[in-house]
Amino acid sequence: MVYLCVKLQIMLDQSTICAISTSPGMGAIAVIRLSGENAVFITNKLFRSPQKNKSLTAQKANTLHFGQVIYDNEVIDEVVVALFRAPHSFTGEDVVEISCHGSVYIQQKLLEILVESGARLARPGEFTQRAFLNGKMDLSQAEAVADVIASSNAAAHKLAVSQMRGGFSKEIGQLRDQLLHFTAMVELELDFAEEDVEFADRTELRKLAEKVEQLLRKLKNSFQLGNVIKNGIPVAIVGETNVGKSTLLNALLNEDKAIVSEIHGTTRDVIEDVVNIHGTAFRFFDTAGIRDTEDRIESLGIERTYHKLIEASIVLLVVDTENPCEVVSRRIEKIRKRMADEQQLIIVANKIDSGKTETIESLKKVKLADNENLVFMAAKEKRNLEELISRMTQAINISNVEKEDIIVTNARHYEILKSAHEATVRILNGLDSGLSGDFLSQDIRECLHYLGEITGEISTDEVLGHIFKNFCIGK
Repeated sequence: MVYLCVKLQIMLDQSTICAISTSPGMGAIAVIRLSGENAVFITNKLFRSPQKNKSLTAQKANTLHFGQVIYDNEVIDEVVVALFRAPHSFTGEDVVEISCHGSVYIQQKLLEILVESGARLARPGEFTQRAFLNGKMDLSQAEAVADVIASSNAAAHKLAVSQMRGGFSKEIGQLRDQLLHFTAMVELELDFAEEDVEFADRTELRKLAEKVEQLLRKLKNSFQLGNVIKNGIPVAIVGETNVGKSTLLNALLNEDKAIVSEIHGTTRDVIEDVVNIHGTAFRFFDTAGIRDTEDRIESLGIERTYHKLIEASIVLLVVDTENPCEVVSRRIEKIRKRMADEQQLIIVANKIDSGKTETIESLKKVKLADNENLVFMAAKEKRNLEELISRMTQAINISNVEKEDIIVTNARHYEILKSAHEATVRILNGLDSGLSGDFLSQDIRECLHYLGEITGEISTDEVLGHIFKNFCIGK
């Protein structure tokens, strides 16, 4: 009911909106978009076709028209106008897209005369918001539009496109339909409480609740992976001073980002950069070398090293094979103790071109856990760099991600899924303890409420405003 009230309130705004939909600045072409019941009428007032007396208002939907935009008897530009008729358009309203030359002056002038002719400038995300309000997409799909635009790597793009096409919404919708059926049956029992009749089969309800709980848990747990894919896999490069951490970073980035020196303690702060490798974004952190020091500034850098180690999904522990076996072994064990089970550790045995034979042989015998890998490298010459990249890609299971049905990447969805999962656990506990139908119904309705918040079937003005204000203008 809240959703419907908000929807009707916003739908009262029947104005025609306009905005530049292409990237800001000068380019070869630009696209200006209008949406609203007067979109075609307003455009027609300014448009002149080479064919005399051709009116855009009489043209069919999904057609292109070449002509000029004329204002005050002055030719502003030659343009191509695309017509889309309601309800078969992105917003569900009449939509016009004007393709003009990419001059900043032309773009601004066209916007100015469109506003003077009866349109108004669109707010951030208003085109997508209208698409949502007109039932062209649900709220999770609308949010995915922004993710598609912002995607900077193949993996993030794949997840966003999947969500935009409604894969996530379909999963949530099926759960809601099944839960709605059972809550209706449970509440029907309340009308026949004196007859002690059960309309809702408790065995079937338990099977459904278990299925919902498992799926919600799976979706909730997928956020950790989905979030790092969307924002870049955090990779911390750690190790003692002068083992080649900065050299490794430069090799991975293919540029001299970090200062390389034989002087110990050169890196005193965290150096961060993002690189797209084989369609996946990795966020690398080159950290201060770990050692005992009385230098206060260097000590602060080492403290930050341990913070970044905790935050990372993958830890590249660089060890120097020129050092004795005992030194290398102690460092590996020290880092292992600071890592969580879900983190991936890749031990990078560096300087194999000049390393001690006994150290290299000793490392070959190191017992590795399931979340650990070992790569022998000469970072300065980039020897075995591709092997390291391969191990990093394998460590985050990108191949498995592509086979997953749904991966959650949105923080809002994650928080709602947590609450929905808690409600489902209460349903199962209630069934175990023989809870009465009215209490079971309350928990089911709470779960339904949270699932509805994801798709926008239940929403508020504040939530919608927060979501769409983060969109770019023109989308």
